[in-house]
Amino acid sequence: MSPYHPKVVPLRHPVPVASVQGTLALDLAGGPPEPADPPPMVLLRTAGDRERDRLEAWAHRFTQAAVEIAGGDRPVAQLLRWTTPGVYQDLARRAQLVRAAAVRDPRSPARIQQVRPQLASLHTCWVDDETAEVSARVRYGRRSRAVAVRFEHLAGRWQAVALEFA
Repeated sequence: MSPYHPKVVPLRHPVPVASVQGTLALDLAGGPPEPADPPPMVLLRTAGDRERDRLEAWAHRFTQAAVEIAGGDRPVAQLLRWTTPGVYQDLARRAQLVRAAAVRDPRSPARIQQVRPQLASLHTCWVDDETAEVSARVRYGRRSRAVAVRFEHLAGRWQAVALEFA
């Protein structure tokens, strides 16, 4: 009997479990063991590492705000300082299109979207010390979308210079 559901095609064959678990084999018949490699050096965190951690946490908040703006839940002006003019105009255009397409009762303050987008994961790739590219998976209820943002350190602060929704 297969451990998988009948409609699931396994990508790998199941690995059998060893009959003895929790113990390691020990060979005492040979001579003295070969010297092991020295343990790796523990690297201390530098100020640059802390700056990267801060950017990653900030990128999470920025991306969450950007998807809320694109969905019409947040005003685009909140990201004015953190975007280049091209990115700001694209976000404003997306928000305007969502507002124009939304069917709302003018007497009701109900939200435009029925489901609020949530960041499911965020990954950062450092191009250099002044440039980072972020890819994120955003959940819209049961569906997901991808968002990519490129941040550059301009005018003394991090700014989004490119923003793509997929």
